Amino acid sequence: MKKIAILGAGSWGTALALALLRGRSPHRVCLWARRAEQAEALAERRVNTEYLDGIALPPQLEISGDLARAVEDADIVLGVMPSEHARAIYTSALPHLRPDTAIVSATKGLDFPTLDRMTEMISSVVGASFPARVAALSGPSFAREVARGDPTAIVVASRDEALAAEIQEEFAGPSLRLYTNTDVTGVELGGAVKNVIAIAAGVCAGFGLGHNSIAALITRGLAEMTRLGCVLGGRRETLSGLAGLGDLVLTCTGALSRNRSVGVELGKGRALAEIQSGMRMVAEGVRTTAAAVDLARRHGVEMPIAEQMYAVLYQNRPPKDAIRELMERRLTNE
Repeated sequence: MKKIAILGAGSWGTALALALLRGRSPHRVCLWARRAEQAEALAERRVNTEYLDGIALPPQLEISGDLARAVEDADIVLGVMPSEHARAIYTSALPHLRPDTAIVSATKGLDFPTLDRMTEMISSVVGASFPARVAALSGPSFAREVARGDPTAIVVASRDEALAAEIQEEFAGPSLRLYTNTDVTGVELGGAVKNVIAIAAGVCAGFGLGHNSIAALITRGLAEMTRLGCVLGGRRETLSGLAGLGDLVLTCTGALSRNRSVGVELGKGRALAEIQSGMRMVAEGVRTTAAAVDLARRHGVEMPIAEQMYAVLYQNRPPKDAIRELMERRLTNE
């Protein structure tokens, strides 16, 4: 029986813990919470009232607030923390990892200030001690739906095909289907940049705009994701698959999307600081917008939707002005 340590006890980490416990293979699963008081509450109440209320945590799920204890002897470490905490957490965990431990990142964001993808950052941190066995997990997956057992299909990507196949076999279950992919760049960029487009989709919804607007935004957003992903070494077919288009559609249209929710409130006229102060969970798209725009500028990639969301989030541009700017851009071919 393999031990899987899940780093991050938010909604997605908790949902993955539940999915792994009902998988095809028996696992010893340990869920690590960054805050000691959260770990204590989870262990005592056996429900994540803060992030995934109403769904019971089975007694066999181990809960820990001790990072060293959580990752000790782990065969697989699954990182589900917000990107802003990822580097520090992996650095702290490193002395307690075995060289043969597989590290799977399920964080959909980019590292600051390096703009590295999560697997790149992990490789740089772990590589100081030994070569990292690293993979990325992404795809259309709302945590609450995964937690309650709704059928879900996601992607595990690694340049090490044997590692991807290992994770696929270990994580698959009656309600969780995994596809392997060697295009780590495309999978990770799709998972990160779709959150930027989802904020824009939320803005449209906040204005009360209809299906025409959202369909156009998703389609042109996919074009932006694909341009950036391909320039950075990703494959076009990856961006049109589960980790690209699939996740984009879900996040732009689903009511459970945190990033879309931020956009909705922006469209209603609320300030970003006010919106974020009332959120328990992190909307990765806010940070990723700045990173995506920076990457696009460095590589000469045109990303007008991302540029306008950057102006709204960081330069106080009124959302209506941003939408008007997108509509009044120079006419061109598709």
